[in-house]
Amino acid sequence: MLIDLRSDTITQPTPAMREAMFNAPLGDDVLGDDPTVNALEAKAAHMFGMEAALFCASGTMTNQLAIRTHCRPGDDVICDQLSHVYLYEGGGIMANALASVSLPQGIRGKLTPDLIREYIYSPADPHKPLSRLVVLENTVNKGGGCYYTIPEIAAIRRVCDEHGLLLHLDGARLFNALVETGDPTQAYGQLFDSISICLSKGLGCPVGSLLLGKASFIGQARRYRKLMGGGWRQAGFLAAAGIYALDHHVERLRQDHARARRIGTLFSSRPEVEEIYPIDTNIVIFKLSETLLAADYVQKLEQIGIRGITFGKHLVRFVTHLHLTDEHIDQMAGALQQLTLETTY
Repeated sequence: MLIDLRSDTITQPTPAMREAMFNAPLGDDVLGDDPTVNALEAKAAHMFGMEAALFCASGTMTNQLAIRTHCRPGDDVICDQLSHVYLYEGGGIMANALASVSLPQGIRGKLTPDLIREYIYSPADPHKPLSRLVVLENTVNKGGGCYYTIPEIAAIRRVCDEHGLLLHLDGARLFNALVETGDPTQAYGQLFDSISICLSKGLGCPVGSLLLGKASFIGQARRYRKLMGGGWRQAGFLAAAGIYALDHHVERLRQDHARARRIGTLFSSRPEVEEIYPIDTNIVIFKLSETLLAADYVQKLEQIGIRGITFGKHLVRFVTHLHLTDEHIDQMAGALQQLTLETTY
């Protein structure tokens, strides 16, 4: 059996989720009368203490809608060098919002108040763009699933308030952070001007992300969603999966984290593994020795039934998810005994 750890996006709906999807009442979301979409948006907004929400096809769309809505052409967005919004969203900050980007280098992709201050331009300097928006990512994909705590975010919020900046959260794996910290969801609504949460990663939905914010902000984002061709019709099938996931798939994320740590232990004893990033949630990243290329190593792993992805020249990433079991990890341990240094080179 092939054990697929390329991403938590490879999951498929569980039987119970499929049943909820099949039985969902439907309408036309573009016309505003799909009851299941409306219920999902209201549920998510209430959960985070926000006024409104917008259901979209992807986290890239919700992030880019947020940046487009918050910024004017020529504004500047401050985000870490490892941010998904910068590295993996097709240049959308420039293409969609016509904004520039400032890129501090945080620790494992996490920004600090002092770092942000260094990249805030004076509004009196006409040579510089206007600093408008700070974007945080929680958890940080390229940082190995590390996360912010509420006190860390609150300190950044104070800097934003001091300088008149807006604060957006790319919460693609936010619930992974929340089950580790125990922080209340409503605290996030008090700290951020907008929040993007993804339903198709750890929560196991087939499609979808939500953008949360004030009603006026969401109203404008809805207009931009239409402009981008993001309006959809009987989307309640997908929204029903989101409702089911929020009700049933959040607490189980702890299992993914425990299994990620087991995988880290397996690979920590491998002679070709030079370093394993701290495993905080469901992402395992490890660095190979300089004599090994990640692309070659991933190919060798697939030959013994383990799928991962390259994350750099010498970096490999695994992501645990709801389809991975303890038995699969036992199977991995057995398969790794077939992987020798001779077959790796």
